[in-house]
Amino acid sequence: MPIIRAEAGIVTQINVFTVPPGGQDAMIALLAEAARFASDTPGWLSASLHRSHDGTRVVNYAQSESLEASQRVIERLRAAGYLERNRALGEAHPGLYGVVFTLER
Repeated sequence: MPIIRAEAGIVTQINVFTVPPGGQDAMIALLAEAARFASDTPGWLSASLHRSHDGTRVVNYAQSESLEASQRVIERLRAAGYLERNRALGEAHPGLYGVVFTLER
């Protein structure tokens, strides 16, 4: 389960993929496969996938215990060919983030 808590030290990778019309399902299937593959990497915490209502984007929200753990996950996915496979399905816009504020009801 994602942990969204300010200043927890958790690193969140938010990757927005732009996909062609009808491309969401293929991207989601590949990202789910990649998440299952990465889940046993030391420091991996969670992955959540989101689809846009207009059908043009898929968002991968993945968390790791630290920047080093995030880099291990990314390198493992790269070595296994997942990043190249992602590129075949859409354009990625990745970034690594830390939560600085939350507000709940």
